Amino acid sequence: MSLLAVEGLCKSFGGLRAVHDIGFEVAEGCIKAIIGPNGAGKTTLFNLIFGSSVPDGGRVTFAGGRLTTGRPHKQVAAGMARTFQHIRLFPQMSALENVMVGGHTRGRAGFLSGLFPLPRTHREERFIRDQALAAMRFLGIEALAGNDATQLAYGEQRSVELARALASKPKLLLLDEPASGLNMRETVELGKLIRRIRETGVTVLLVEHDMGLVMGISDEVMVLCQGQKIAEGVPLDIQKNPEVVRAYLGDEDA
Repeated sequence: MSLLAVEGLCKSFGGLRAVHDIGFEVAEGCIKAIIGPNGAGKTTLFNLIFGSSVPDGGRVTFAGGRLTTGRPHKQVAAGMARTFQHIRLFPQMSALENVMVGGHTRGRAGFLSGLFPLPRTHREERFIRDQALAAMRFLGIEALAGNDATQLAYGEQRSVELARALASKPKLLLLDEPASGLNMRETVELGKLIRRIRETGVTVLLVEHDMGLVMGISDEVMVLCQGQKIAEGVPLDIQKNPEVVRAYLGDEDA
């Protein structure tokens, strides 16, 4: 069953065609990777799916409903969460407070409840805190809860950002370059963690350059080159695809 369906997405910046007529599906319970050379349009595609960029054409359907473009909070409300290629944590906030931001996207307390705290508001805040701690515990970083998030080591900051995404209880998790800046050991642990996340019922779509990670954990791989899809299939088929090899290594006859 398809959780995410992308049809004919297009996006240009001036004369640059960043994404052109891309379509694909992500099955529920799948780990799907998007790969391609630098400048292939991978992050632009992520931004279009998440609603932080408006496409020139095409549509995104998630969990059976068409998503509103240009409004990421609608995607989060529908059950989508993401991490970023460049870490985006809130400064002067603890790791736990950063993770709780993800939980607040599921909160029901409104503006007036914040001005005039009621027992229900306090209960909800405790619940969000407990859920945030549970997400951190799942990732093995609960001990970092009280630390200033932006003063943590790079790998720990990545984990905090991931915990924040998980705290929103997503159906689909978008990971943009999750292994960026990690060493080999951390990348291996990341692969195990992504599988564990999938085992909890979360579907995963990731953009990644580390081919060892991609081929080791992905059920399906899609390849972009110059804004277009050039291949899609299981990892073994992608590794043998001559067009993919040319995209990465160049054509000797060129």
